[in-house]
Amino acid sequence: MSNLTRRSLLAGSALAMTAAGAPAIAAAPPADKATPGIYRYKIGSYELTALYDGIWYRPITDKFISNAPFAEVERALDDAFMPHDRLATPFTTLIVNTGNKLVLIDTGTGGQIAPSAGVLSENLAAAGIDPKAVDQIVISHFHPDHINGIKDKDNALIFPNAEIMVPEPEWAFWMSDANMNAADTDLKLTFRNQRRIFSDIIEQVTRFEPGQEVAPGIEALAAAGHTPGHTVFAIHSDNQSLLVLGDTAQHPAVFARHPDWQASFDIDGAAAVATRKKIFDRAAADRMLVTGYHFPFPACGHLFKTATGYEHVPVEWQPNLE
Repeated sequence: MSNLTRRSLLAGSALAMTAAGAPAIAAAPPADKATPGIYRYKIGSYELTALYDGIWYRPITDKFISNAPFAEVERALDDAFMPHDRLATPFTTLIVNTGNKLVLIDTGTGGQIAPSAGVLSENLAAAGIDPKAVDQIVISHFHPDHINGIKDKDNALIFPNAEIMVPEPEWAFWMSDANMNAADTDLKLTFRNQRRIFSDIIEQVTRFEPGQEVAPGIEALAAAGHTPGHTVFAIHSDNQSLLVLGDTAQHPAVFARHPDWQASFDIDGAAAVATRKKIFDRAAADRMLVTGYHFPFPACGHLFKTATGYEHVPVEWQPNLE
């Protein structure tokens, strides 16, 4: 008769569990990288692809909002779970596939703004979109985080076959030597950056006026304030619409909830406020889908009006396009 002990019984039980296919206990190595930032949805027959380019934590001080006490701004940042010294500023570009053209609205940072931004090229590849296949680039305004992705760090074109479409009022302001000479030191850097981007590719640039259709179903709407020629876009297809908000508001937890606030980065704060309310009122009244360049990814949702401002309701993530 065999001599059974507690030790042998436990060992036998462990062997039996292993033979039965019990999961092994082993530490998995960390991935150290997020999955690609891609989200696809449809407006009518148009397929849209939101492409994440990363995030910048914009340093801010008590001068960040010119017409509100910083204590109120701090409360808004607290409500958004953000620190008081920096504003979370994501970057999301948009590809519109009209069926005949691939149109890119704004181009991201080109990896030239912050180490935590500049992943648009990787996300284009993950989405199966060849930069050479982009037919048009449509620019909302000339701030570096919207135009630097036209070129890489070595000044080579990232989208070599694309016609580049820019708002005429924006071009007139930023390409004026008189305006550059009159600008303060910090703003002069922005003027110089626009010349770096555009000076040797002028033949590929087409200027458009507000109210013009810049591509089939994509209408340009004047939205001055953030910059003199800042433009938003209304996309229409099969009785469905989307408003591409550009920089009418940066993070919605701050600027949708407090639409009267004038930010230090707006060239004309009062005009930016008026534009924000006009565009947001339209979106809320018409229950339109919206996408904001600096809204949390995938950056699209709806706006509804509250007693004091607006609230952003993000879209539900859909695995299938409808």
